[in-house]
Amino acid sequence: MATDGRSTIPQLPNHKVKVKKPGQRACNENNEKAKLCGGHLKHWFYLADVLERQCRCVENTWGADAEVYRCEFCQTLYLPSPEDARGMNVAGPGRLSRFGFLVQTKNAPAKEEKKS
Repeated sequence: MATDGRSTIPQLPNHKVKVKKPGQRACNENNEKAKLCGGHLKHWFYLADVLERQCRCVENTWGADAEVYRCEFCQTLYLPSPEDARGMNVAGPGRLSRFGFLVQTKNAPAKEEKKS
């Protein structure tokens, strides 16, 4: 079992598991030379992964619909932070338009028209 200070998370036999910090988008794992990985954390659809289908340790531990992120370089798995709202974009929560789409919260300056 590994401890990150806030909670105890189970380590899987074939994967290193960590918990994301609120708003974290890059891997903070150090390699054997103590260099920061810095790879992007991407939402990982582990049911579609060929290698994961063979070992099935993620599915057996967290189920078929867990939210899991994986570093693009070192393959470290990250669970979402309890402080992050589920499905929230790193740019912010946004707001819904009249048509039901999520739009940007800040108003962009209007473009000036060219005078001929």
